[in-house]
Formats: sequence, C-alpha cells, structure tokens
Amino acid sequence: MDDLDHLSRQRELAERRLADARSDLRALASQNEKLNRTLTEARDSLVALKAQLEQLATPPVSFGLVLLTGDSTVDVNLAGRELRCEVSPEVDVTTLRVGDRVLLNEAMVVVGTAAPAGTGEIVRLRELLSDGRLLVATASGEDVVLLRAATLTAELLAGQTLLADRRAGVALEPVARTDVTELTLEEVPDVSWADIGGLGGQIDQIRDAVELPFRHRELFGEFRLRPPKGVLLYGPPGCGKTMIAKAVAHAAGSHFLNIKGPELLDKYVGETERQLRLIFRRAREHASDGRPVIVFFDEMDSLFRTRGSGVSSDVESTIVPQLLSEIDGVESLSNVIVIGATNREDLIDPAILRPGRLDVKIKLDRPDADAARDILARYLTDDLPLDHAGGAAALADLVVHRLYTRHADNRFIEVTYASGEREQLYVADFVSGAMLAGIVDRAKKAAIKQIIAGGKRGISADHLLAACAAEIAENEDLPNTTNPDDWARISGRKGERIVFLRTFAGARALSV
Repeated sequence: MDDLDHLSRQRELAERRLADARSDLRALASQNEKLNRTLTEARDSLVALKAQLEQLATPPVSFGLVLLTGDSTVDVNLAGRELRCEVSPEVDVTTLRVGDRVLLNEAMVVVGTAAPAGTGEIVRLRELLSDGRLLVATASGEDVVLLRAATLTAELLAGQTLLADRRAGVALEPVARTDVTELTLEEVPDVSWADIGGLGGQIDQIRDAVELPFRHRELFGEFRLRPPKGVLLYGPPGCGKTMIAKAVAHAAGSHFLNIKGPELLDKYVGETERQLRLIFRRAREHASDGRPVIVFFDEMDSLFRTRGSGVSSDVESTIVPQLLSEIDGVESLSNVIVIGATNREDLIDPAILRPGRLDVKIKLDRPDADAARDILARYLTDDLPLDHAGGAAALADLVVHRLYTRHADNRFIEVTYASGEREQLYVADFVSGAMLAGIVDRAKKAAIKQIIAGGKRGISADHLLAACAAEIAENEDLPNTTNPDDWARISGRKGERIVFLRTFAGARALSV
C-alpha cells in the first residue's frame, strides 16, 4: 500500500515537471519567434540600406544624341564631343536612329534610350541638299549644314522653321510658327456695298477693277484683257479705305488676307521677306481652288516706302523688291489681287505704283455735304427710337448744317504756306466717315443715358448737336504743330508746303 502511494506521488510530480517544461518550451518558442522577426527586419533594413548605398554610389549617366549607327556601335555626340560607343546587350542597336537621345554610363557604353529633350535652337531652312542634309540659317544669319533626324519625316519647304541641336549638328523636328497666322485674318468680312455711304463713284471704280474680272472671266478671256493685279486706295484717315477692301472680299466671296503691315517688320535680316513669301504662298494655295483671294495691306507706306529716301532705316531696299517679285515674278499670281491702303501715297515706292502692279489708284477723299448725308443715312435710320418730328433725314440735315457751315464757330486751324500766304480751314475740311459715325454713336449713348435717368425716349436734335460739339472739341487739340506739313499730308491736304499751323482751340465757342 505504501509503495502504491509512493508511485502515485512520483507520477504526479513527474506530470507537474512535464507541464512546467512544456510551458517553458512555449515561452522559449515565442521568444525565438520574436528574435527571428527581429533578425528578418534587421536583414531587410540592411538590404534596403545596401540598395540605397549602391544607388547613391552609382555614377551618373550622360545624355547623348545618335549621329550614325553601325552593326554593334553607334556614333554619339556628347556635349559637342563625337564618340564611337559600344552598345549594351540590353539595348537593341537596330532600333537606334539618327537623332535619338541615348543614355551613356561611365564607360561610355550606351545603356538605354531617353525621351526627346524638346529644347534647342530655332533655325530656318534655306535649302534641302541632295544627300539629305539641310542647309539652314540661324537667328544671327549664319548658314549651317545639319543632319536630318530620323523622326523628321514631314515634307520640308524652304523658309520652314526647325528645332535643332547645334552642338550635335542635327535638325530634330519642325516647329509650327504662328507669326504669319497672327499677321493675317483669313475670313470673308461681313461688310457689303450697302454698308458704305458717300463713295458711289469710288465703289463703281473698284467693282470694275476687281469684281468684274472675277465674275466675267470668259469675256475677259475672249477679249484677251488681263485683270488688274492690284489696287491702291489712298486718302485721309477714316474715309472708308478698309471698309471698301472688306466689301470687295465680301462681294466676290473670296478669301481675305488682312495683313497687319507694321507687324511684319522684324529685327532679323530677311525675316520680313520670309513672311511676305509665306503670305503669298498661302494666297496661291487658297487661289488654287478657283476662288479669288484678296491680299490687303493696310498702312502700306509703313512697309513699302521709296527706296533710298533716308526717311527710315532703308529696310525697304529688300522688302520692296520682295513684294515686286511676288506680284509679277516668274511664279504665277492668278486669282490673287493685292489691295493697298495708305494715307501717304507719296511715300510709297514708285515701282509698286506703276501700271502692271498696282494698276488702279482710287482716291477716297473727305465727304462733302451730300456724301455726309449718305453716310449718316447708314447710321441714323427711321427704325431707331427718334425724338424728332422730321425723322432721321431731318436729323441728318441738322448734323450736316452744323458741321459744314463755314462760320467763325467752325474755324479749325489756320495754316501758313511757304510763300507766306495764310488760310483758315474749317471743320468741314476735316470731316470723315469715321467722324460722322462717332457723332451718331455719341448721340445714341446720350439718348440711352437719358432713358436710364427717367427722361424721354429717343435721339433728339440736342443729342446730335451736343455730339457734334464734343467730337469737334475732342479733335481740336490734335493737329501737330511740330511737323505741320506731315500732319497736313496725312490729313489729305496737298499742294504748297505748310510751314506753320495755328489751332483755334479754346478761341471759339462751340455753339449751334
């Protein structure tokens, strides 16, 4: 019995020891697992740090431009140096082309390709050489021969602008220049002959010169009569030169290239001539579909002054010949007519004005009283809100009487000629279509303000007379007393030279 009790106690003790050992084993296993995780994290951190260290220790790669490809090597331009480089097995040498951007390691081995930089120097193409190279002109006017990048597959034309890497000697891509587009307005203007007043005779002249040949081509061909190549519209400012040019394009249903003349001027030699060539090339392209094209040069004297006059920097010595060669050169200019407008026809080079170039010269003078009524009828109509028993015609007569009566209140300037003779000029001598339109606009604005203030509705005689007074007062200080003869010529006064000019500003009361 005692032996059984002893064995039982021994067994219980052994089981307790076994349970303790198992508990210790679990604790050690958990601790070991934590140690393993810590070691793994430490190893991963070491690997990441090693990778970062290796990345930081990696030498920089260089960018080069491919000039020539071979079986296993390529010629590369690296910052102006030409190198023949091996190609890494990871790069397929057959895919490399002239102009491609590649990566070079420290051993000058091509190890990859890169996207184009998209930067460089702008050059202008002068000529395509027979071997495929390009003769270009830089911004400084220097002629340079460049290789043609494989990506430059578009058809190239002389005068086109290109992006180039000068150090590598490679033309990379064409650059769309919007300069000529910005200088031209290609649309059919919404101005008809009915919108122009007071110029009936001039309208008949220009329709005979421009519209008739386009509408009756077969009759001109039968009589072997050559249509005019150009028309010059000249006269004082604000007398309808631009409106007539727009009406010509509208009536003929033609393309209308409105050239902003002074913006053609460029500081680089040959750039203005290039833009002229592009303008006429565009005109020929439009004319090829049979529709007439109007090339309108406003302020023509700013570009095509008399050569050798010394009035300007003499840039016209090359610009004028370029225009002459475009108008009647070897290349045909069919279905294209040039219309020029100017306030100073005396400054335009005579070679441009001779017959065969600008054949037709039409003077648009200041309107007389009857022409002024015709112009006012376009802006002052009976369908407007009027506050006058006589209607629009009576109001127009009132404006004409106010402006064209030659009395002391309408004195404008006194001029002294080189001979010593003096002459007083009146407001009537300086009325223009633009001035009449401005008077009506002032009266309309005054009528609107009167309605807003709670007054009567309609344009009244008082509104128009006040507008006349305001228009005259606004312009009475404008005559240029420093260069009176130049001012007088721009304003349409021809004849004897004016040496002195005195204004009547403030010396008269603007009354009815």
